Amino acid sequence: MDPSEIEERLKAMVNGPHQFSAYNSIFLEKARDGRAEGRLFVTENSLNPHGMVHGGALVTLADTVAGCAAHGLGGQYVTLSSNLNFLAPAQKGEVRCAAEVRKAGR
Repeated sequence: MDPSEIEERLKAMVNGPHQFSAYNSIFLEKARDGRAEGRLFVTENSLNPHGMVHGGALVTLADTVAGCAAHGLGGQYVTLSSNLNFLAPAQKGEVRCAAEVRKAGR
């Protein structure tokens, strides 16, 4: 399948109105050749009780974008494990995420 077709299919899946990601204001912007970019638009529903973006929202963003980077290679993949280090809190606006496949498995 052509890379642009893969990207459009991924966008349709992730950005669709009844998808988990879109429901959580997470949208895929690019996904080609093992690279992907996405964005979380911060809403009141994204925040923890302290007014910062909930860690679960950030993990969802990272997992979604990383999965799309892998799927952009044309195969089907699932996350086996994940680790995320938080560097600074986010409170408003948007959070951008970029992912790149470093080693594709079988």
